[in-house]
Amino acid sequence: MTLSVTILLAVAIDFWLGEPRNAYHPLVAFGKWAKIVEERLLNIGQSPIFQQFSGCLAVLIVLAPGILCVFALPDWPALQIATDVLILYFCIAARSLQQHAQGIHQALLSRDLPLARQQVGKIVSRETGNMTESDVRRAAIESVLENGADAVFAPLFWFVLLGPFGALLYRFSNTLDAMWGYKSQRYLHFGWAAARLDDVLNWLPARLTALSYALLGNRAQAVSAWRTQARLLDSPNAGPVMTAGGGALGLQLGGPARYHGQLKQKPWFGGEQIPENHDIARAWMLMYRTLILWMIVIGLGDALA
Repeated sequence: MTLSVTILLAVAIDFWLGEPRNAYHPLVAFGKWAKIVEERLLNIGQSPIFQQFSGCLAVLIVLAPGILCVFALPDWPALQIATDVLILYFCIAARSLQQHAQGIHQALLSRDLPLARQQVGKIVSRETGNMTESDVRRAAIESVLENGADAVFAPLFWFVLLGPFGALLYRFSNTLDAMWGYKSQRYLHFGWAAARLDDVLNWLPARLTALSYALLGNRAQAVSAWRTQARLLDSPNAGPVMTAGGGALGLQLGGPARYHGQLKQKPWFGGEQIPENHDIARAWMLMYRTLILWMIVIGLGDALA
């Protein structure tokens, strides 16, 4: 039952403490290290093939120190359990995701649209300055659904499969994708390796998350949205997660959004109901119910192993 206890402790610490402050978060140090490597290796004057090669090399260099540290730890049972708990705690962010969503929810309830825009800007990459209340609600719900997969269930999946090595590998690769995975002139070729690695590591966890959302909500609508709408979204992994999540909640998500000064005509997806303020809470509760479901399934598997 060691696996189940480790996960339970990590989730409990996350719920109790939330995400560590930036100054103490290992991912902040990891991001600074990645930036140093990027400055040394990225040269947009190179040919696309050399930029891709540099990007592959950068991924290997950035990932190596943190991953190797896991294998360098002494093989002491008590230390190993404590380390596993801390690593998983640092790799998941359920409480932080809920707190960000609550901040948006509270600002909307207070009819403070500027504050709601500011709060949602902390968890989305789209421009928020001209968002309506409906835009803010949709963006918040989409972020909870997508980041539930990225920051909770995918690291949990890889922890179960490969232990702390798997959780770190996934979380670090996801961070690199967030830094380098843009289709801009600077990162189009250099970020190719980071984006593809994240796609591969996220493929199965994303679909298990989508399935879980469907099981815990409006199943028929979730499956229908996943089957017919997921391919309309740009991301091969966010598509199943957000369409199934939107369908499970019965909410119409998506629609036009502004990125980097340009209006992007994103498709509408999910259900048919226009989101209201309380639906933001429904989204984070779906995330938590999914987390409980995963912990039950993992616990049963651990007991039978």
